[in-house]
Amino acid sequence: MAEPAKSPILLELAKARKPPSRLRRIVSRNLGLRALALLMAIALWVFVNGGEHSEEVPLSIPVRYSSLPVGMMIINQHPQFVKVTVAGPPTLLSLVNPDDLTLKLNLTGVSPGEASFRLSPEMFNNVKRGTSITRIVPSQIVLDIDRIVTQQLPVQLHLDGKPAAGYKVVSTEVRPAQIAATGPSRFFTNQKHLNTEPLGIQDAASDVDAPVRILGPGPHVRLTDDVVEAKVILQPIVTQREFRGVKVLVRDAISRSRIEPAEANLIVRGPAPKLSKLDLSDSVFVEAGGLSPGGWHVKPIQVTLPDGMQLVRQEPQKVRLRIYR
Repeated sequence: MAEPAKSPILLELAKARKPPSRLRRIVSRNLGLRALALLMAIALWVFVNGGEHSEEVPLSIPVRYSSLPVGMMIINQHPQFVKVTVAGPPTLLSLVNPDDLTLKLNLTGVSPGEASFRLSPEMFNNVKRGTSITRIVPSQIVLDIDRIVTQQLPVQLHLDGKPAAGYKVVSTEVRPAQIAATGPSRFFTNQKHLNTEPLGIQDAASDVDAPVRILGPGPHVRLTDDVVEAKVILQPIVTQREFRGVKVLVRDAISRSRIEPAEANLIVRGPAPKLSKLDLSDSVFVEAGGLSPGGWHVKPIQVTLPDGMQLVRQEPQKVRLRIYR
């Protein structure tokens, strides 16, 4: 059976259809993959930046004080760290490094007295995008500022204990006698001298020479020297001692003798240590040399004393002496 004849129009349409080019085939094939990749990227961004719930982490951030004017100092306790709370998605918070966050306080222009700084999130550097600082403790920093002053202050020696019995301190000396101190001006309002650590002189019976440290005047005060050479000069205490009933001896008698009265009372003055050990048993006497036996002789009492001793009073001054045949 013969095929039906095709319409000339259909033949023309069939001729017009041409197979797609290779480029069009590649574009058509990758277009779906690109659309899928774009959708995945959008989904990931939404998950990271909007899909996660917000969390908070506490951090300790260092405070850096800068540009303090020359000749000024901070004298109160001031924080070296502040505590902050950082909020944001957990993924971003895990990337926050506390060492990267800083709080820098510019002290340019501060003057003596109180300088107050109210802290705000905008004052912190290197806060990551997508996170925020929601809490700061303390919320304010107050600094006490004072001028730096240098003055020469005399050194006052502090003694501990007492010298040995019979001795006294007559003078003290420190070298150097003055030390330069540098610190806040208000320190020198009431501070008129520097104190040393105690120098022990307990039971000392001679001069004491020793180095001694100076007590720290305060946390904000510096000294040019912190050790001085100290000298303590001691002297015996001069006092009096009474001797009663001291036997009067007879020297150079040619035979047996008799004295009336046979004892004397004396008061001696001298250094207490020596005076306490003084023995007058062989020191009070009369001279009988050249006296003839028989009859009574009136003779003055003589007293020999060590160097540094002085006879204050003596009773009697004279005695009656008889030399027997």
